[in-house]
Amino acid sequence: MARERSTTRREALSMDVGFVGLGAMGRAMARRLLAEGHPVRVWNRSPEPVAELVRAGASAAGSLAEAFEAPVVLSMLADDRVVESLLLDEELLAGARAAVHVNMATVSPALARRAAELHARHGLAYVAAPVLGRTDVAAAGNLNILAAGPSAELDRLAPLFEAMGRRTWPLGEDPAAANVAKIGANFLLVSAIEAFSEAAALAEANGLDPAALLEVLTNSLFPGPVYAGYGAMITQQSFEPAGFRLALGLKDVNLALDTGAASQVPLPLASLLRDALLQAVAHGHGEADLAAVSTTSRARAAI
Repeated sequence: MARERSTTRREALSMDVGFVGLGAMGRAMARRLLAEGHPVRVWNRSPEPVAELVRAGASAAGSLAEAFEAPVVLSMLADDRVVESLLLDEELLAGARAAVHVNMATVSPALARRAAELHARHGLAYVAAPVLGRTDVAAAGNLNILAAGPSAELDRLAPLFEAMGRRTWPLGEDPAAANVAKIGANFLLVSAIEAFSEAAALAEANGLDPAALLEVLTNSLFPGPVYAGYGAMITQQSFEPAGFRLALGLKDVNLALDTGAASQVPLPLASLLRDALLQAVAHGHGEADLAAVSTTSRARAAI
């Protein structure tokens, strides 16, 4: 009986969703929506991820316009350029039946403001809801969702956010605020990874096993998933599969620098991080996990 009530409640809360962008994160998030009983129509530039999600129970949208026929559209695209070229399209938005578009990508605050204005012009609500968490976290439905936009829309979207995340953090009515929060969070994340990379290189160069240093730190000063997870990859020098591609980390640090410049906030540490990430990309690690930035610390130390 309890199982029947749970199923009935889930069906009552189900929402028809269009999902645009099926990279590793997008696929994991769309699967969570399907698992919670939400009908999902998916669109992606390449067909293979669409076929994978159709096998999991989604339906395929033949075009972006078809995806925007759903009442709610979620998108998870790589960067400002892709979002602007695909979704900030006057013709697409003018013909959309959707009531709200939720952009879950890490994009600039400037793009969020342009997007909100353009959507409003065509009668659509725009919500920014970038997420904290890697692909394994997304697959488990444990993302932290940073959400900003019209409060009524955030309330209506709660069942979808609950399907994908363990907590939603409402950050006000201005969608750009959610992107500022995500950029700040990723700036701190990359800073922590670079800091441990340098500490690990120092340990190794002086005869201390970096794994021993990691055990000390994660059980004393720095418990938690960032040092434990990324630190393990750094000590093992194992960067595949990539839960968060290094090239995307570089994109996010550049977003931090651009946002700082626009608001006259110096970020000297971000400049150092950008150069370390650029060095890693130049040496072929752009598609590896973000932890591969540690290769630059080892190279500088001639390890």
